[in-house]
Amino acid sequence: MVGATGNVGREMIKILEQRKFPVREIHFLASERSAGERIEFNGHEHVVQNLDEFDFEGVQIGLFSPGASVSKIHAPRAASAGVIVIDNTSYFRMDPDVPLVVPEVNPDAIAEHTKKGIIANPNCSTIQMVHALVPIHQIATIKRIVVSTYQAVSGAGKAAMDELFEQTRSRYMTGEDVPPNKFSKPIAFNVIPQIDVFLENGYTKEEMKMVNETKKILDPNIAVTATCVRVPVFNGHAESVTIETEKPITPEMAREALSKAPGIKVVDDPSAMEFITPAECSGEDPTYVSRIRADESVTHGLNMWVVADNLRKGAALNTIQIAEKLIEQGHIK
Repeated sequence: MVGATGNVGREMIKILEQRKFPVREIHFLASERSAGERIEFNGHEHVVQNLDEFDFEGVQIGLFSPGASVSKIHAPRAASAGVIVIDNTSYFRMDPDVPLVVPEVNPDAIAEHTKKGIIANPNCSTIQMVHALVPIHQIATIKRIVVSTYQAVSGAGKAAMDELFEQTRSRYMTGEDVPPNKFSKPIAFNVIPQIDVFLENGYTKEEMKMVNETKKILDPNIAVTATCVRVPVFNGHAESVTIETEKPITPEMAREALSKAPGIKVVDDPSAMEFITPAECSGEDPTYVSRIRADESVTHGLNMWVVADNLRKGAALNTIQIAEKLIEQGHIK
């Protein structure tokens, strides 16, 4: 496991234990700065090793979440030693020779790992959206997606979570704001319509990740537009998703299809105030769907509210599920 001491790495460790993943031997790797730290796994203490010095020979699966610049160097190094790398960074996602996988959506793509020895884990916001949309796409063929995200600060790492905490505490205690460092604007009591850098087309890099990754995973013919917003929530991403379909589909049809889909939980009864918020999904595995209703502005369309724990289904859980599929499909003996 590369990036073992980060937010996603810590979450992967918990999920490996919870799902009783079959591990004979495990190595926790990180930068030289974190080497020497101790991590407990399945009741045994392990010393974090220096990634730069680690020999990958004999390792079967590499769970990578160290940052794109690190994966760029070390994922191919591991793959050349025979490791099947599942990379949680953005670096390999749009590489045509690297499959981009959500196991409930395109599990057959896992077999393409033989081209480079690497499988890419999609962006957290992309994962939960395509997970919720594939059951609908299978029965009505989605033509267009308009999505606005409400993304928790945990997606930007521990420093971002600390910044939200300190700014909130300072505002309550002194009435003053702690200057932003991790974000471009204060995040406490605020929303920021910018995640990652702005590109020449006016979109942010995060928004274009959702556009391009959705096409690669779900269907290259779908038109996608996204607005990604950072909100003062510690964990759990939410999305307002509007879709236009080629075939007629009712909210009832969508609820039925989603209710039967693996890993999806429909919570959708506004009359009883039944809908899901990020605080309720934190620490949970499913992708939750609420507020399913007809989009009355188009002939065939739906609106829905999609929520998931971005550190679990949006990152660590999806990674472990890919590893489980590698075993299930016979790629790992």
